[in-house]
Amino acid sequence: MKNSSEKKLKIVTIIGARPQFIKAAAVSRLLRDDADEIILHTGQHYDENLSKVFFDELDIPNPEYNLGVGSGTHGVQTGEMLGKIEAVLIDTQPDWVIVYGDTNSTLAGALAAAKLHIKVAHVEAGLRSFNRRMPEEINRILTDHISDLLFCPSDVAVHNLANEGIKEMAIIVGDVMADSLCFAAEKAEKQSDILESLGLKPSQYYLATVHRAENTDDPIRLKNIFDALTSLDMKVVFPIHPRTRQAVENYRYQDYFSASNIELINPLGYLDMVRLEGSAKMILTDSGGIQKEAYWLQVPCVTLRGETEWVETVQSGWNVLAGGDKENILEKVLRFKVPENYPTLYGDGTAARKIIDILNKYPGC
Repeated sequence: MKNSSEKKLKIVTIIGARPQFIKAAAVSRLLRDDADEIILHTGQHYDENLSKVFFDELDIPNPEYNLGVGSGTHGVQTGEMLGKIEAVLIDTQPDWVIVYGDTNSTLAGALAAAKLHIKVAHVEAGLRSFNRRMPEEINRILTDHISDLLFCPSDVAVHNLANEGIKEMAIIVGDVMADSLCFAAEKAEKQSDILESLGLKPSQYYLATVHRAENTDDPIRLKNIFDALTSLDMKVVFPIHPRTRQAVENYRYQDYFSASNIELINPLGYLDMVRLEGSAKMILTDSGGIQKEAYWLQVPCVTLRGETEWVETVQSGWNVLAGGDKENILEKVLRFKVPENYPTLYGDGTAARKIIDILNKYPGC
């Protein structure tokens, strides 16, 4: 903590989507002891189950700014964010802007700050799927190349940045999501009754999530995933993302949920989700964050993509890539063998403290 006579850094934290709330929670809980933090919520995720509940459960201070951007095409959404974020930064004149992950909010925040010559710190830097058809991949690459500090979760992330010529700004701190999971897991055991309310018993159900555009925007691929889920031998609990729900309506796939083993539920808060993850027999997902949470909770994970940024989880044997083919998904589920070893990945749960200590050593604008 800074001496009271020292000038505190002024930092604008830019968030807008569920994964960013989880990541920022770990940093923001500590940051306000060391800095003047202003939280800017772009409104990219505006549904209460994807936004407000995370602030409540993870003890995140209410945002000083909520831009209310909402959904839209990538260009429309990012453009509206860019203009509104710029206005806030001009008004607040921070020393640093912190952005998280790989969403449109991440890119818009970093770009607005860089254009105003405000220092940018990117948390979760250096991840690469090497699939440039993913909008998240474009956001990651551009954000890394205009940031002043790159906080990396692993050696692999630093190696990726070195290959792109920007290793000198990279610092390994671990993953702030590990910090948040440590905080939330204990609360979830005490406060969440999701298993009881759904009538579930530990290891007697699968948990599935699908939200990435490569799955939701391809009707054949999405159908293959649903065909695989309905062929599994136990109940599949499926918290449905708004984008996926819209795809189900557009493709008229409602019948998958009328008389099958899939139990469709609304998006969950973090505590309920953590408890569901920790008690599942296996998780099937296209979410990067859930891949990591599955690993930390020591739950087998089948990733519904052909690649992942979190390659260490695959190398450890706790995560397998299945893509969007029905038979391949079922084969990966049936043949999954839980590894005997469990290496420590992505730090020791103190990433947030390391990030704050490093920021305090660097001058701002």
